Amino acid sequence: MSSEAISIYSNKKLNWPIITVLTVLHLGALAALFMFSWKVLAASLFLYWVGTGLGISMGYHRLHTHRSYKLPLWLEYFLAFCATLTLEGGPIFWVATHRIHHQFSDKPGDPHSPRDGAWWSHIGWLLVGESKHSNTKLMAKYAPDLARDRFYVLLNEYHWVSVLLLAGLLYALGGLPLMLWGTCLRIVVGLHATWLVNSATHMWGGRRFNTRDDSRNNWMVALISFGEGWHNNHHAHPSSARHGLAWYELDLSWIQISVLKFLGIAKAIRVAKVTSPQAEREAA
Repeated sequence: MSSEAISIYSNKKLNWPIITVLTVLHLGALAALFMFSWKVLAASLFLYWVGTGLGISMGYHRLHTHRSYKLPLWLEYFLAFCATLTLEGGPIFWVATHRIHHQFSDKPGDPHSPRDGAWWSHIGWLLVGESKHSNTKLMAKYAPDLARDRFYVLLNEYHWVSVLLLAGLLYALGGLPLMLWGTCLRIVVGLHATWLVNSATHMWGGRRFNTRDDSRNNWMVALISFGEGWHNNHHAHPSSARHGLAWYELDLSWIQISVLKFLGIAKAIRVAKVTSPQAEREAA
């Protein structure tokens, strides 16, 4: 990793376009709370699973970033599309940022370490500097495998289009309440769930493995992020498709990957071979 990666996030000038978008989303999420119905709640939960569960956890993170398992290309593309519904950026941006995080985890160059402040690790790092969400040329250096694929390049540059189309569809189907719940509130909850993996799981929780960073296992974050909260397990075994390594560590994404394996769809699945406390200590 070049020294350029360390300076990518050094610009502290406020990024007003991103601040504006996030402000509008949070205001929309607040307004949605005054328009509750069971229909809009059910639709939002389904879209949350599609975007954050299938898209971010199974797709961007475990498949596209770490290549923990393999899927047919059409399904790999589908998961990446689902991830764009979260407004967390395109695949090249997301994967590159996460790979930089692993390279410099809680060290100088980590995009979002709590050692630079809890606020910074949670959201502050996104609010400053030049927007890198669509800077495909810059981020491609850290995700060259995706940058060679024209589909991922186009998806990275126009990742926001899917959100606008979905918002229009929801408004047409259910008016303002469905649009606010299925877009603003759902996206805001998903963003904070992902940001808590960046912040909370590097500050609070247990440490099964003595990793070189501050990663921790946080069951509360795991519940809302489809298993991503078992972060110490993940940093100890980054290429493992399974993050919840104990029977009591609920990992919904791993369950879904296991279903795909049973159906013969998911293949070449990498799993950390940690089966007992003694083995865990040895692995650490």
